[in-house]
Amino acid sequence: MKYGIAIFPSKNIQDEANSFRKRYDPHYALIPPHITLKEAFHVEENELKDMVTELKQIANETKPFTININKVSTFAPVTNTIYFKVEPVPALMDLQKKLQEGTLTNNLTHSFVPHITIGQQLMDDEYSDVFGTLKMSKFTFEDTIDRFQLLYQLENESWTVYETFVFGKEFI
Repeated sequence: MKYGIAIFPSKNIQDEANSFRKRYDPHYALIPPHITLKEAFHVEENELKDMVTELKQIANETKPFTININKVSTFAPVTNTIYFKVEPVPALMDLQKKLQEGTLTNNLTHSFVPHITIGQQLMDDEYSDVFGTLKMSKFTFEDTIDRFQLLYQLENESWTVYETFVFGKEFI
């Protein structure tokens, strides 16, 4: 089955992201706004229990941290993706790195850039118009992150939460 690991920001950040995503992101209906910590990967059913145990341990060793979003950015010219830029604080970067080690093999296809996608797969003209407008807008969000989610993909390609891992919680 296909899994991924992500952080879902607070409702006010999700609402703001969705105000753009419903128009500019074809994946709007497949997953809520999120920060991808680990790209999609396959896990066999018999390996899932060990992976969940490892994720619980990582979460237990992680303290809540604060993220800040102050602007939009883009992956252009590689792709016409527009996103809320999440400042790469050490705690977030360390967490993402831990999720690429041990039995959670490194499956990175590109460098980790913390972000929340608000538009993707845009035609060049639309991309230029939307990004040109948004880069002049001021976005200021601060959010406390105290958990991450293990997600799995359904047959209709949407993603749903398999389990939530709360930071600093007693390891069971």
